[in-house]
Parts: sequence; structure tokens; C-alpha cells
Amino acid sequence: MSQPILEKNPTFWFYGSASIAYGIKNNAFSYLLLIYANQVLGLPGYLASLALAIAMIWDAVSDLLLGHWSDKTSSRLGRRHPFMYAAFFVLPITFYALFNPVIELNDDNTFYYVLVLALLIRTGTTLFEVPSTALLPDLETDYDRRNKWLALRHFFGWTGGNGIHMINFMFWVGAYGVASQTGYGIYGIAGALLIAAAILVSSFGTQKVASALPKPSEPFRFLAIKREIKQIFQSVKNKNFAALFFFGLTVGIAGGLGTALYLYNTTYFFGFSGKQISVTAIGVLISPVIAYWAAPYLGKLFGKKRAAIYAILVNIMLYPMPYILLLTGYWPELGSWTSLYIYSGFIVMEVICGIIGGVLLDSMMADVVEDSELKTARRSEGLFYAARGFAAKAISAGGIVGAGSIVSIVGLDGITSVDDVTQEIRMNLATLFLPIYCGLYLLGLVIVSKYRITREDHDAHLSQLNARKASERAERG
Repeated sequence: MSQPILEKNPTFWFYGSASIAYGIKNNAFSYLLLIYANQVLGLPGYLASLALAIAMIWDAVSDLLLGHWSDKTSSRLGRRHPFMYAAFFVLPITFYALFNPVIELNDDNTFYYVLVLALLIRTGTTLFEVPSTALLPDLETDYDRRNKWLALRHFFGWTGGNGIHMINFMFWVGAYGVASQTGYGIYGIAGALLIAAAILVSSFGTQKVASALPKPSEPFRFLAIKREIKQIFQSVKNKNFAALFFFGLTVGIAGGLGTALYLYNTTYFFGFSGKQISVTAIGVLISPVIAYWAAPYLGKLFGKKRAAIYAILVNIMLYPMPYILLLTGYWPELGSWTSLYIYSGFIVMEVICGIIGGVLLDSMMADVVEDSELKTARRSEGLFYAARGFAAKAISAGGIVGAGSIVSIVGLDGITSVDDVTQEIRMNLATLFLPIYCGLYLLGLVIVSKYRITREDHDAHLSQLNARKASERAERG
């Protein structure tokens, strides 16, 4: 029997569009925060790194607790939506305040301002992204169709983040300069408004379906926090979950080096202007469209794990090529349009591969939910996606930790013109971060190869759970 067409289901679109908020926030933390804190607020790279490291430690604790809490929340709004609505009052306001300082900053308070705002923004992101993503295992149980739900979510996340990135470098930061507060201020206002809209539209759009989902079998008990923490560790001991979590953490840090250094590399390594960077962003808009169709197709053809590994391997091979070609003299003139078009071609292909890998890995995480439920008799999708969210946030936090240190080591602190960048600085920059980047990705692929859930395993898990539930109903009846 044929299944309903997902594109005709409004919930499909409301679920997917939620990631616009995460895409915008991630764009800011991954690409802008380091250079903004360093060149506009005057915070040395290592101090910006320290602020984000502290925020990441907070994430490690708060993400897991909140995800577990949402798994066990019982309300007329459903398990997830109370947290999603709470995010509306935290994330947009703090995003605005980061790029439009609401107090006068000086040498004594800038570090603490960035730290507090980073903590609040990460908390707001957790409140929305983790419960929202965790709706999927209840909304869709089919092994292959889960890929399409997540392909749409990644499409909106990339389109939202890259879309505002394109406009930002065409009209705001790119127009006023990466060292000017004016462009960042406009970006902060626009980003906050779009984040607020995404939270409200997706939350209201999925509310009716979420309210009708089964309630948790037991509540979260603050007074029995030791018991709750014990349950968290019981769930995360799942070996398939561990493979995905440690993969995400490893490649998240690697990817963060690339994203946090992106503006340094495009502006100072390759010599592109703000307008040229926006052109690359225009080209990248095609990547989520291609990946939306390619990820489900490849996942069905090769299986989720194998297709994800293939896509990420291609990404690893493509990433260092422009840097190597430039350093060896086989690259067009710095800052030329020919250089830009070649560079953009590499970026588009890398993003396509990255999205395909991300979609399939997220879908693999959804399949862990039923695997875990068989062993623990609890639904732990919020907890699992919280842990996945923590690993993803390492893209920005871990990236800034490493990239901030690299900026200081190679001598980019205080440089505001491409004319000041020597070939020695370029060589040191590339040889310092590229081996780390590629090495961490390869290590991550070794880790994720330990994941074992196949399509047949997933179908067997669903059959066993259905049989268990039928037996429980028969006993009650």
C-alpha cells in the first residue's frame, strides 16, 4: 500500500522550517562571532575562545538534562512544546543583544558580556532545537521516510543560515566591513526577528499533532535527581548512540575550525571582498536543494551509514584542495573573480556532501530511539537529540576554541587588510589547521563505522515494540 505524499502534509513543513532558527544562530556562532569579538569588540582570540569553551561545558550538562526532562514532561501542550515556547522569550532577545551591546563595553567587562550572552543563546537554542527535533521519531516511524523529514529540516537550516549570510555580506557586514559595528548591528536585528518568527510558526504549526501524541510513562522528578541522572547514563550507554555521539563531537570540532576561520580565510587567505563572499553564498543556495533529493535517494540505495560515510569522504578530499593549489602556485590571482568562481564550486560540492552526511546521521539517531526503548522501556528521543545537539554545537564552540588560538599563533590578531598578510602567514595557517581538520574527520568515520542498526534491525525493533504494547494492553484489558 502506497504511503501519503509527505509534501502534502502541513506538519512536514512546520517541522522542517523550525531549523531556520538554528541555521541563523549557527551561522552567527560559526562564521561571525570570533571575528566580531576580535576585531569589533577588541577581545583577543584566546579570550573569545575561553568564553565559548565555558559555554560549551555548560551545554554538556544542560543539554542532556533538558532533553531528558522533555522526554518525561506531561502537559496539555505535549512533551516538547512548553520548552519550545520558552525559547521564544530567550533566544531572539539574546541574539539581538550580542550584536547590539545593551551596555557600554570596556576592557574590564567585554569578556563577561560575550560569555553571558553565549551562555544564554546556547540555552535558548537548546530549549527550542532539541525538543523540536525530537518530535521526529513520533511523527515518522518508517526507516527511509525519516531521511526525507530530516532532509527538509537540513534544507531549511542551511537556507536560513546561508540566506542571511548572503544578504549580510552583500548589504551589512560585507558593505560596512568586517571590523565595523554597523553591519553587525543590522545583522543582529534581522537575525533576531527571523529566529522569533521561525520559533512561533513551527511551534504553533506542530502544536495540534504534538498534543495528541502519547504521554510519557513517568514524570521527571527534580527531588529524585540522582535517579534521573542514573536513567540518563542508562540510555546513553547504548553502543549505537555512542558511535553517533562521538562521531559528532569529533567532526564538530573539525568543522568548527573551518567555519570559525572561514572569514579569515576568504578575506585574508584568498583575498575576497565582502561582495565576492556574498556571491559564494548565492551559489551555495543550490546545495540544500540538491541534498534534499540526494540524501533520501542515496540512503535508500546504499543504506544510511554507508551513504553518509561516502559523502563525508568526498567532502574531506575536496576541502584542502583550494589551499594546496594556492600555496603551490596553481591558483588564479588572489581576489580575482576567476579565483572566486573556482572556490565557490568547491564550496557548493562540499556543502552538498556535508548536508547529505548530516541528514543520514540524524536519521540514524532517530533509529536509535526504538533500539534503546527495547532495552530501557523508555522513549529517550529528547535525550538523544540533546546529546546530538551538544555535538553539533561543538561546531561553533570547539571551532572558536581552536580557531581563536590559531589566529593568535599565526599572527592574524589585529590584521585588518589583506595587504598585511604574508605568504608565511598563509602557509602557517594552512599547515596548522588542515591536518587537524582532515585527521579529525577521518577519526570520526572510524568511530561511526561502529554503528550497527540496519533497515532490517529497525523493522524488527518496531515489531517487537508493537508486540510488547499489544501484550500490555491485553494485560490491562
